[in-house]
Amino acid sequence: MGDYTRQIKKILSDNGCYFLRPGKGDHEIWYNPVLDKKFAVDGKITYRHSANKMLKDAGVNHKV
Repeated sequence: MGDYTRQIKKILSDNGCYFLRPGKGDHEIWYNPVLDKKFAVDGKITYRHSANKMLKDAGVNHKV
């Protein structure tokens, strides 16, 4: 298991997404202005599949 949190947040930021507000627990709500879409990002992403799912939910065409 790794920690993909920092890597995912950097990819999201590089693709124009930004932090909107805190969510429930350790989640954060981010926003993609290109797609006008809000999505949740977990505070500790330990699985590659979960990281890729978050990128897909964000509308970012990238894989880790």
